[in-house]
Amino acid sequence: MSRTSISSKMIKTRLLLPNPRLAKHVPETRILTRHRLRLMLEKYRMVYVKPDSGSRGIGVVRVQKGRQSYRYKSGERTQSFRSFGDMYRSLRRRTGGRLYLAQRGIRVLKYRGRPFDFRVMIQRDPNRVWQNTGTVGRLAHPRKAVTNGSQGGTIYPSETLLRRTVGPVRAQRMIRGMNRLARLTAAQFGRRYPAMNELGLDIAIDRDLYPWILEVNTTPDPCPFALLEDKNAIRRIVAYGKAYGRHYRLTCTKAKKAPG
Repeated sequence: MSRTSISSKMIKTRLLLPNPRLAKHVPETRILTRHRLRLMLEKYRMVYVKPDSGSRGIGVVRVQKGRQSYRYKSGERTQSFRSFGDMYRSLRRRTGGRLYLAQRGIRVLKYRGRPFDFRVMIQRDPNRVWQNTGTVGRLAHPRKAVTNGSQGGTIYPSETLLRRTVGPVRAQRMIRGMNRLARLTAAQFGRRYPAMNELGLDIAIDRDLYPWILEVNTTPDPCPFALLEDKNAIRRIVAYGKAYGRHYRLTCTKAKKAPG
């Protein structure tokens, strides 16, 4: 197929599942219904509800089940409910008639009490070979449940965040593991869509140091890489993109740069 981008998160998730080496790194993800959300909350206690088509963390809601209550966090606001029914009705008013997904919540690593994850870029080089071109860490805004820079997250070198939480040796091993997942993902997508040139994987590491592919972006925004002190990654990303006709807007207005 000649498509170079896919908007549906569900389609992209299903594309990963036939590969057993990838499927074990994909959190359970379903089309949102009342019944499915209830079952997933019973099973995982935390579920992320996200629009099937969307970007920059817009519309993502974290839903949690307590002992005798439910709550969800959208943006900086948290709402609590005594019953699942009350919570679901409120959630559905927020999501409107749009198609939403329910994804198992991953309890990710934290730095200074704030969750973080990673954006891993992989692109075709001028010889049409997939190459890892950059990995960046995204630390969530102190009052938000999502890590996106466009939602006020702070951008760090990936090694910096990992080194401070798991140590330097393990940090290097984990970055290599994320790059390996990106290459497997690119091969899987490339077989189905040979015209595709770039992917941005959102990868989270849980408290057992296991990597999860939260989402695959087919038109990834390289803006976070422009905030790194080391400009090698952004130069590489822009050069590869230019070779296949992609031009990026690198004015990052909401993401924060990590303190020096």
